[in-house]
Amino acid sequence: MRIGVIADTHGWVPPEVFTALAGVSLILHAGDIGGEKVIAELEAIARVVAVRGNTDGDLGPPRYPDTRRLTLAGVDLFLCHEPTRAAGLTPPPDVIIHGHTHQARNERVGETLWFNPGTAGKPQFNRRALSVGVLTLEDGRVTAEIVALEGQERA
Repeated sequence: MRIGVIADTHGWVPPEVFTALAGVSLILHAGDIGGEKVIAELEAIARVVAVRGNTDGDLGPPRYPDTRRLTLAGVDLFLCHEPTRAAGLTPPPDVIIHGHTHQARNERVGETLWFNPGTAGKPQFNRRALSVGVLTLEDGRVTAEIVALEGQERA
């Protein structure tokens, strides 16, 4: 099962996202969505499961909670926006997916994979390349990759 991961869109979906996430079964959005328009655009690719970020004050529960924990293909996933929300989880999940920092992260800490797809949104902070992520889940195992969005860079 291939899962698309995106974060920090801030109201904008770059056209390259449609190519980068083509063929995924599901998209996980790790917050700072920026409006329902973003979700509608992403749903043209696949069903979207999202959490709200610190700039999503108008997007609240129940549709966009602060955190979600789900199991897909035998893999325990925790989805949040701010990585501090994942502190102290018991039992620890297989994968913690977060956004907020606008910096891609694909790092194992102990048995847990910490994954941040980077930012796919309009410029807000530093100059950074735009990216999304893809998780491949199979038989309780996960592999992860950061996918750079060619031609897109923060101004």
